[in-house]
Amino acid sequence: YRFELTLSDTTEKMAAVAGVKAKFLTSGIEKLRLDLVNRTDQRDGRGMTVSAITHNRSAIRFRHENDVLLIDLPASSKAGQVLEFSISYSGIPVTGLLIKENKYGDLSVFSDNWPDKARHWLPTVDHISDKATSEFLVMAPDHWQVVSNGLLQEHSSLGDGMKLTHWKQSVPIAPWLYVLAAADFAVQYVDEFEHKSIQTWVYRQDREAGFYDFAVPTRQVLEYMSNYVGPFAYEKLANIQGNSVGGGMEAASAILYGDDSVTGKRTPRWRYVIVHELAHQWFGNAVTEANWDDVWLSEGFSTYFSYLYFAHADGHDAFVKHMMDARDQVFEFYADEPGYRIVHDNLGDMSKVTTPQIYNKGAWVLHMLRNRIGDENWWAGIRNYYTKYMNDHASTTDFRLEMESVCDCDLGPFFDQWLYQGGNIVLDGEWHYDGSTGTIDVSIAQVQSDGFRFTPDIEIGVFGKDDKVPSVHRLSLGGARGRLTIPVVGKPASVVIDPRTVLLARWTLKETLK
Repeated sequence: YRFELTLSDTTEKMAAVAGVKAKFLTSGIEKLRLDLVNRTDQRDGRGMTVSAITHNRSAIRFRHENDVLLIDLPASSKAGQVLEFSISYSGIPVTGLLIKENKYGDLSVFSDNWPDKARHWLPTVDHISDKATSEFLVMAPDHWQVVSNGLLQEHSSLGDGMKLTHWKQSVPIAPWLYVLAAADFAVQYVDEFEHKSIQTWVYRQDREAGFYDFAVPTRQVLEYMSNYVGPFAYEKLANIQGNSVGGGMEAASAILYGDDSVTGKRTPRWRYVIVHELAHQWFGNAVTEANWDDVWLSEGFSTYFSYLYFAHADGHDAFVKHMMDARDQVFEFYADEPGYRIVHDNLGDMSKVTTPQIYNKGAWVLHMLRNRIGDENWWAGIRNYYTKYMNDHASTTDFRLEMESVCDCDLGPFFDQWLYQGGNIVLDGEWHYDGSTGTIDVSIAQVQSDGFRFTPDIEIGVFGKDDKVPSVHRLSLGGARGRLTIPVVGKPASVVIDPRTVLLARWTLKETLK
């Protein structure tokens, strides 16, 4: 895609020419279908109007209705054929590209494509399963600085108070990851990572505080993810303050953050958002789920890899706190929707693409999988998965197969229980010390009332009188109830469930006297 856009600081109306190059994989196709929201009276005159479409400079027929643009091909396609079209259009976006005042009252322009709103201002195959390279050539008032995906190609004055800014993204991405921002920015070239520019774009009024806030931890996260997962796919990394999102939006190579992201204090909240959106550059952006039903491959992964980075940067205790907070949020959600499943089934309502459960339970699934197959296998599987599907699409099945190949094990039951069914584990346990045998007897039952059952391995931690670290014993719960006898030297000071924080469950465990 090549988008030539003309923007104004006096009107919301935009004019555009889109160049589309399409390769046809099969023969016999007669029309090219693109998504583009059309102008209607029901939208108060908002939407896009296509004035002409050409191929080899000759006008061709098209139909634009019901938010679909159908372009007649010059002749039925042949397999492997590449055709190019030029689409002239204009209008006021309903959404997707927001032309409005920022918090300082300055008019600005920011995209908001997630999950399927690129069609409101760009003619594309607007689905997560489509990836393409892109260029943005933006004619805009010269007091605005303009940023988009990829590398800056040109920055030229056009006269009459206008200038041209040309960005080119040579790595294929899905339309929801396209970004455009035009505002009175202060711009800092902070650093480089592997000869790729790290940039900060903030409102001019927030220059000092914004440059301070975004100076870290971008380079550190890029290094961590590259070392542990695989290479950074994109040509730069820009952190951009804007008013089209509340938290963050992981657009490829150019991340958007909310109006209030600049505090001058490097707050924990915004530090987490930065790390999370950076992790998305690997999971969600470079490796993209083929269908929104598998969105945990993006959000669950980015959540967990954020926690892994905090373990790396802040220590294991910080990691454990994040996991425990996530577990609490899982059960808060579970109280209202006990049957909710992580992998959807033909999700139709795009407003429900994600939920807090996708983030938090998705992260816990990765954590439990890591504990199940071991660190070495888990990291090998993650690297293989990333290498195989980088700049492509993957499904939950694809991920499972990569992990099975490194552990040489069947992970089907694990994935079925934690991703394809609802429910959560609730345990009721008791333990008893028998001095005559020098043992403790542990009995644990699954007592959740949601109708779902799991077959977890439950770790039991036994603390002796002077122990700072417990001895850890495993109880494999194949049914509703299980028992474990553990030899001890004297009566334990305490017995706990899940001492290493590796199980997504809630429980009670009490001592009984006999």
